Amino acid sequence: MYGRVIGVGSAGAGGATLAATGMWVNSMAMIVAATTLVAAGVAVFKLVPRRR
Repeated sequence: MYGRVIGVGSAGAGGATLAATGMWVNSMAMIVAATTLVAAGVAVFKLVPRRR
């Protein structure tokens, strides 16, 4: 999205490719981190004894 515009403005097609790749890797890392956090939260939630 924004990375492509910045890449085109600074270094042309090569910069756009690098920016797009960097954004894709970053978004993948965020997805993996979010999934891990959610999984850990669910595990903790299941382990905690509930008070009635």
